[in-house]
Amino acid sequence: MAELKHQIPVNASPEKIYAAIATQAGLKGWWTADATIEEKVGGKAVFGFDKRGLVFRMEVATLEPGKRVVFKCHGEHPEWNGTTLTWEIEKGADANILRFTHSGWASVTDFFATCNTSWGELMHRLKGVAEGKNPGPLWTE
Repeated sequence: MAELKHQIPVNASPEKIYAAIATQAGLKGWWTADATIEEKVGGKAVFGFDKRGLVFRMEVATLEPGKRVVFKCHGEHPEWNGTTLTWEIEKGADANILRFTHSGWASVTDFFATCNTSWGELMHRLKGVAEGKNPGPLWTE
């Protein structure tokens, strides 16, 4: 199984980083404006892109405030179905470290590569939201 990994320093508290990845308002601030999430373990999350031309459905698997968020992907998209999104927050000396892993990919494809590029940009947007810079979502509809 293939996985994507990204890591970025964030000059914000673990609580602010967590809010950016575990809440609907936080996710809408950097990922997609079309995001709905039940903010509880076992809750459903739906993320729409390009006027719902692409929709990812997930289950909130883990919520550890200030430490870890995990979403399990399921639904129509064959390459994301069965994959897992994991964000881990680690306290650092100068800045906190945010680690992201998108695991469980069946193979490395062109779509995998495109997602890797997108996640890299998204990590910088997420950092901006946590640091109070409000970059806005990458996908606005």
